[in-house]
Amino acid sequence: MWPNNSSARSVAVNASASSVQSLTPQPTALPARLRLMSYNIQVGIQTRYYHQYFTRGWRHVLPDAQRLPNLRRIAGLIGEFDLVGLQELDAGSLRSGFVDQTAFLADRAEFAYRYQQTNRPLGRLAQHSNGLLSRLPAYSVSEHRLPGRIPGRGALMVRFGHAQATLLVVLVHLALSKRARLNQLAYIGEQISPREHVIMMGDFNCHSRSPELASLCAQSDLREPLHDLPTYPSWRPAHNIDHILVSPSLTVESAQVLDAPLSDHLPMTMTVGLPTVLSQPHAGG
Repeated sequence: MWPNNSSARSVAVNASASSVQSLTPQPTALPARLRLMSYNIQVGIQTRYYHQYFTRGWRHVLPDAQRLPNLRRIAGLIGEFDLVGLQELDAGSLRSGFVDQTAFLADRAEFAYRYQQTNRPLGRLAQHSNGLLSRLPAYSVSEHRLPGRIPGRGALMVRFGHAQATLLVVLVHLALSKRARLNQLAYIGEQISPREHVIMMGDFNCHSRSPELASLCAQSDLREPLHDLPTYPSWRPAHNIDHILVSPSLTVESAQVLDAPLSDHLPMTMTVGLPTVLSQPHAGG
């Protein structure tokens, strides 16, 4: 396990091939409750109007002096949570000023652990990534390429607890195409269907009542406790495309969208109670 500090490196999962990394030799008992957030941060860009996609589109490829101040504001927002799934980060390239945004946010918000997946490494131009920030150590991480005609979509699967009682957290940013999303969620459903305790979060690019989510929930038994919570666009939210899905074994205590327009998405949050089996240390540990 590599904690988040200056003398150790983070866990960065290589997206060149599907892989599994075992991280901690000791199993970990989980707390009774977890505060969750899923947030597409648009590479740290704050967008307030549609026309800014065109008039300020250069910020997606070139450095911007306002990016780091906005990342600091995002760090202040996410610091109250236990697990934060972030989409649309940069792992360190020209456009981010060669700042690894997952590491930056973990450091500023004082998360002990960070797990990262770079899905579209474009050299010095861009390093498209997703990242999971955690107060808890994971015992394994697996990275999966997702199917699609356009490569560059992945799923980061992080396991907490121990092999006998595992909480599986899945972080995704799905495709824009409905057909691709159906294939991607079918693949993810196959991976998670044997698991009893699952949290899946991210930018799904589809709404709560879509055929894609209905198919996933039928295959995996995941559920979304509250439907139709809009998260996009942040300045006038009308589309609920960011989601946190959970297994029936988890008790949802609250779920809401935060009014924090620091990106073109709003953050989705949830507090869940975990079953007792996850909070008990493994006898063999």
